[in-house]
Amino acid sequence: MEDSFALFLVVGFLAQIVDGALGMAYGVVSASVLLAFGVPPAAASAAVHAAEVFTTAASAGSHVVHRNVDWRLFRVLVPAGVVGGVTGAYVLTSIDGDVLKPYVAAYLGVMGIYILVRAWRSLTPIDSHHSGVVIGLGGFGGFADAVGGGGWGPVVTTGLIGNGGAPRQTIGTVNTAEFFLTTAVSLSFLTALLTGHWEEAEGLRAHGAAVAGLVVGGLIAAPMAGYVVRLVPHRRLMAMVGVLICAIAVYQTGRLL
Repeated sequence: MEDSFALFLVVGFLAQIVDGALGMAYGVVSASVLLAFGVPPAAASAAVHAAEVFTTAASAGSHVVHRNVDWRLFRVLVPAGVVGGVTGAYVLTSIDGDVLKPYVAAYLGVMGIYILVRAWRSLTPIDSHHSGVVIGLGGFGGFADAVGGGGWGPVVTTGLIGNGGAPRQTIGTVNTAEFFLTTAVSLSFLTALLTGHWEEAEGLRAHGAAVAGLVVGGLIAAPMAGYVVRLVPHRRLMAMVGVLICAIAVYQTGRLL
């Protein structure tokens, strides 16, 4: 992946802009592009989460400043997401990357279709959030995020908005909680590396320039997150992201076949 810094700087910047507006897409888009370049699933997820430690910190600060965070929801969501994320990281580093590739491609396809459905069809809101709903979404979203390199936003943001949450506060809260999820998952990958549990970690070391590009591009865009969420037409951006992810899933499936 020579000369990948500039490419992933652009990918990180655009993905973070979309993530700031929708509460999703940075991880899924970044991991999808890494997978398209042949990076093993565990290495792709670890690289994206390493970058997100920095970008989610900046994004969270922006949402806090713009008062987009529901702190009651935040306090329930963070522990559930961390438990799911740490579990997903352990599973991912325990399995051969080649075995996981078909499942990751299928996951990306499902996420892409789900985002497209959300872009074109308004789901009927139901009751306000119950703790069980938040814990379930947080746990599953954290697990999916660790295994697929992205999924926290598509699972949790869309689930909470579909459950009747206000888009602005939901996106701000989910993005702010993501910093703690990302930090926990990154520490899990680091622990697996240092203890020898992760035997394919060399796949990550070979792509340092890509990770650096994701970090720099995401950091440039992240401070805009709290502002962008007020301006950008959500349905249009969601449709673009859904099409992109579906296209990458088809590409990944073609490579497997």
